[in-house]
Amino acid sequence: MPSVLVVDDQDQVRQLIRETLEQAGYDVEEARDGKEGLDLYRTRSPDLVIMDILMPDQDGLEAIMTLHREFPEARIIAMTGGSDAIGVLNFLGVAKMLGARRTLQKPFELKVLLDMVAAELIA
Repeated sequence: MPSVLVVDDQDQVRQLIRETLEQAGYDVEEARDGKEGLDLYRTRSPDLVIMDILMPDQDGLEAIMTLHREFPEARIIAMTGGSDAIGVLNFLGVAKMLGARRTLQKPFELKVLLDMVAAELIA
């Protein structure tokens, strides 16, 4: 069973993604920030990471950069919410430059997430 690490500071978002992925047959771990996510990746090596960008303590951009540097093969989907007025599209572009393979803007349809996860795990 493929494993996915979901890193997001919002409990409701993590829970929704976790439940959706578990119903689709994935094994899911959760982290509340980039530091916790990096620690879990280092010990458990999940097949895929879904990383929020805007988080306290250690943001997703820093975590993506560190994760990609330490584990160049890491499969990462970066996600963030808000409007483009605060530069969301720029955050997603930077995340891709730092090592995220795919990006997702919140809010998103769960089917889009599932399709992206499946495509990334097949790649």
